[in-house]
Amino acid sequence: MVSPELLARCKRGDRAAFEELVRTTNRRVYSLSYRLVGDRGDAEDVAQEAYLRIFRGLAGFREEAAFETWMYRIVTNCAMSHLRRRGRFGDVFKDDEQPETPTPDRAQEITVQRDDLARGLATLPAGQRSVLLLKDVYGLSVREIAQEVGIEEGAVKVRLHRARKRLKEMLEEEDRRAGEL
Repeated sequence: MVSPELLARCKRGDRAAFEELVRTTNRRVYSLSYRLVGDRGDAEDVAQEAYLRIFRGLAGFREEAAFETWMYRIVTNCAMSHLRRRGRFGDVFKDDEQPETPTPDRAQEITVQRDDLARGLATLPAGQRSVLLLKDVYGLSVREIAQEVGIEEGAVKVRLHRARKRLKEMLEEEDRRAGEL
């Protein structure tokens, strides 16, 4: 969480404060970027573009929403713009944290599940995928997602429902196919 004091210093143009803001939020910004674009290099580009937009827009940030919500919206918009420019949607769900070392059998099972989930997420339309990630991975409320993505709360609920349903159907199909082998 970005402190109000740090945010105030950033809004006054304090470059050292902005550097601190970047250090404080970099992991979350990069992680969201990576999950949305699915490529480490592209995620770095998206994060950099997002920070440029944040820097330029800080003076106009009215604090009607939490800073993090505003920041996530910028990151999401940068990622969607990047994907439209590239004309592609790659894998979006990669785990960048290091879990404890599982047994070899469990490691293989986790890898298969992660791959299935990544393929399922990649098949979702960008709007559904971003809403699902913002809700289920980042824990934003429907209201926050609506503000961040720029759509009505009802549209968020519809996209979320459709994304979960589509993902569930895809994963069940993967399980059926695995059971036939």
